[in-house]
Amino acid sequence: QVQLVESGGGLVQPGGSLRLSCVASGSISRIYVMAWYRQAAGNERELVARRFSGGTTNYVESVQGRFTIARDNANNTVYLQMNSLKPEDTAVYYCNIRGTTRWSTTARDYWGQGTQVTVSS
Repeated sequence: QVQLVESGGGLVQPGGSLRLSCVASGSISRIYVMAWYRQAAGNERELVARRFSGGTTNYVESVQGRFTIARDNANNTVYLQMNSLKPEDTAVYYCNIRGTTRWSTTARDYWGQGTQVTVSS
């Protein structure tokens, strides 16, 4: 079993900042990708940012220059620093990892429960 626990969401005014954290625990053995997705009401889930094990990062265009994804390998933790937040960033943010476990060498996706981010004055 693999568990992902997210924290750091909340209500923030436009222009403010938040930092999301996600800790992976359980039988995880190797992580290839750590990512953040979001889903706004009425919309499909979209990739916000991801970080590959080699260090490459990708961002959706709408957050480039404002969001930063970082990974703490020693603690299997991924962060999303969100600056200059806009109302359109309001969504439920989900942590995602792709990795293997002690019981299987087949990489698969695991998801957190989601954390609400609301940007409003």
